[in-house]
Amino acid sequence: MTVKALKRILVANRGEIACRVFKTAAELGYETVAVYSEADAGARHVGMADTAVCIGAAPVAESYLCADKILAAAKESGADAVHPGYGFLSENADFARACEDTGLVFIGPSAASIDLMGNKAAAKRHMLDAGVPCVPGYQGSDQSEDTLLREASLIGFPVMVKAAAGGGGKGMRQVDRAAELPNALAAARSEALNAFGSDELILEKAIGEPRHVEFQVFGDAHGNIVHMGERDCSVQRRHQKVIEEAPCPAVSRELRTKMGEAAVNAAKSIDYRGAGTVEFLLDRSDNFYFLEMNTRLQVEHPVTELITGFDLVALQLAVAEGRALGFEQSDFELEGHAIEVRLYAEDPTQQFLPVTGQIQAWKPSETVRTDSGINAGMDITPFYDPMLAKVIARGDTREQARLKLVGALKETVLFGTAGNQAFLIDCLEDPVFIAGQVTTGFIESQFPEARLNDYLPMPTELAVAAVLDHFCSAERAFAASLGVSGHLRNWASASPLTTPVCYEFGGIEQNLFVKSGTKGLYEVSCGEESFQVSLGDVQDDKACLLVDGKKIKAFFTCITEGELYVAVEGRPFRYLNKIYAASISEDTAKGGTVAAPMHGLILEVNAAVGTKVKTGDCLAVLEAMKMQHQITAGVDGVIEAMFATEGTQIAVDQVMFEIKEDEDVE
Repeated sequence: MTVKALKRILVANRGEIACRVFKTAAELGYETVAVYSEADAGARHVGMADTAVCIGAAPVAESYLCADKILAAAKESGADAVHPGYGFLSENADFARACEDTGLVFIGPSAASIDLMGNKAAAKRHMLDAGVPCVPGYQGSDQSEDTLLREASLIGFPVMVKAAAGGGGKGMRQVDRAAELPNALAAARSEALNAFGSDELILEKAIGEPRHVEFQVFGDAHGNIVHMGERDCSVQRRHQKVIEEAPCPAVSRELRTKMGEAAVNAAKSIDYRGAGTVEFLLDRSDNFYFLEMNTRLQVEHPVTELITGFDLVALQLAVAEGRALGFEQSDFELEGHAIEVRLYAEDPTQQFLPVTGQIQAWKPSETVRTDSGINAGMDITPFYDPMLAKVIARGDTREQARLKLVGALKETVLFGTAGNQAFLIDCLEDPVFIAGQVTTGFIESQFPEARLNDYLPMPTELAVAAVLDHFCSAERAFAASLGVSGHLRNWASASPLTTPVCYEFGGIEQNLFVKSGTKGLYEVSCGEESFQVSLGDVQDDKACLLVDGKKIKAFFTCITEGELYVAVEGRPFRYLNKIYAASISEDTAKGGTVAAPMHGLILEVNAAVGTKVKTGDCLAVLEAMKMQHQITAGVDGVIEAMFATEGTQIAVDQVMFEIKEDEDVE
């Protein structure tokens, strides 16, 4: 293959991966082109590119999944290459082929390789032929329910139901009993069809307490294929990765050699070119089984970069130009340890339900690497994946990396939308994680519902918020009276004032009383507890306080009178003083009113006016942020009014059903 220098690269993606590719491309002197939907017109990735082209409306089916629009944008902008990122069209063989047919260089593997690995059933059959260890299961073409039920019984429960055409946890269910299988098959087919355009399924034996271990592979057009070590991606929820690290704590040098050879053999069997990942399940006896191959760059690629010293995007560009990798397997040494966490817009207290909202403040830590595609003022919409950023730390040892990452998360400021920041810190500080003993069941076993519901402000945090609330009010009064801005520190009236504050969290009102003294001293009472708070240095969005003699650093943003965001130790909360805003409530449903918990598309409506329902009955299915969510009845009764129409978009808090309560409904 001859070397063909690229000049202008279009990234057929959005968010943090588009920003990531633009960063390396710009450093190497390439010109860059962004594509964007109407919802992303002000997105960060658009501003980073040299040129940007709008490709349609917000829904992915009208923009980022439209190959013809992306190809037209490439022609319009004069791009000579397309980087697909991950997700969207990155593993679409037809798109890769279309790029090649129009003279564009597709920065990824050949369309033939994508075809081979793009379907889990075909990929598994291929790997079995290539001698790669695979999970026992069924990957046949007969997709009838009778066949799947029979094959599941032969495999033995529990079994995994998986969409053959995709990944990321979409169309995936674990089924523990035969009676649960028909419903699981129907749900998986529906989710797979909506996510990937195919409802083909495979079945696999559920491996008990496995680790999810993947190997980064890289190939060039000159026949050289290597692996770059492994990553442990076992910390998952809903089969989607949350924390990744490299190397895997459970993989010895000998096991790495054995698994690495299997990964390279898998890549060689399909004549692979570019960056790819071979994923395995690893059991407690060091048996490993092929899971799937991702024919693209992975979200978690930064941890590999930090322990190998290679820029994987730069390698992708070099291979796409026809250049050789320039190194062999024996040249690799893994140095140190790296851990990555994914910062999602989701609510851990609501079963990790994705959320929307406007980012009021975003300030990543400067002590570690943060890859993001967000800015303050940006709206988080329901149209795309809820991942906002990745925070990655490297250390000479695993413990050093872990401590560094915990510290960075506590310094990271994200206000305006619910997130999993505090949950990530708790994961990193959990004894099982510290010991390096996590499996894919880590979150389920270590974070029962009661623990997740603990994500509410503690009394000391309430006291800090109340003082900062008082401080912000005083600042506004000072600025209004003098017509200038400035910090009103050490302010007091002729006699100490006691200010009532009322916050509500988890349906419980927290009444506090703040008595201001001199020189930044406050006394805050919260129920039977009382705190002596000293407000020290305040700089923009950061304040140093002493609470009963304990030093606390808080990050905060005042929005309006009686509304502010405060984060202490990486635990951000929105504090709305109900005395100023008694009419504002964040509930989406009360009694017989059922409202949409987020913006989304109504896929199914399972009730009508006059339908008798019981608490917990599924009334509708809402698709948002690439996941399906059941909308359930909160009371027993009869549907009195319905405002939900199948196939239409609905906004957060919009009423879907009105139920007339009737406890005698059978």
